[in-house]
Amino acid sequence: MRMSSGLANIAIEAVLELSADAHIERRMTAKGSPTFHSLTGAIAAYGKTLKFLAALREREEFYAILAELEPLESYCGMVH
Repeated sequence: MRMSSGLANIAIEAVLELSADAHIERRMTAKGSPTFHSLTGAIAAYGKTLKFLAALREREEFYAILAELEPLESYCGMVH
């Protein structure tokens, strides 16, 4: 695992914890109250953030794999 992927994983874990806390708090809040709606918005935002961080982590891992591969020229027998 790359360092950047490790940082993405730490960020994902932190957002998951925040989301879980918001879910718990929302369950203890009266439905329809301003606090309930505020927490619902926060939970939706955490979901979008998680989607973004997961995509970023996948992209970073993809580029790390590409960087480890030999250049395409070596597979084609091309010499510069």
